[in-house]
Amino acid sequence: MIVTKDTIIAEILQNDPTQGCVPIFLATGMHCLGCMAAHGETLEQACAVHGVDADALAAELNDYFGNK
Repeated sequence: MIVTKDTIIAEILQNDPTQGCVPIFLATGMHCLGCMAAHGETLEQACAVHGVDADALAAELNDYFGNK
């Protein structure tokens, strides 16, 4: 999977059956991964709400998915 700022949070979670990406989100303060907002919110939107650099988080997630 390739993660961009436009990728929906729920899509990222659905593409990771082991849920190993969850700690990456939790480390940024995103603890509501199961909430309704996550089902339609892009990575960029979630990052804006949480004060996180969307490009940096996308890069970290792509590194994770690239090493799976």
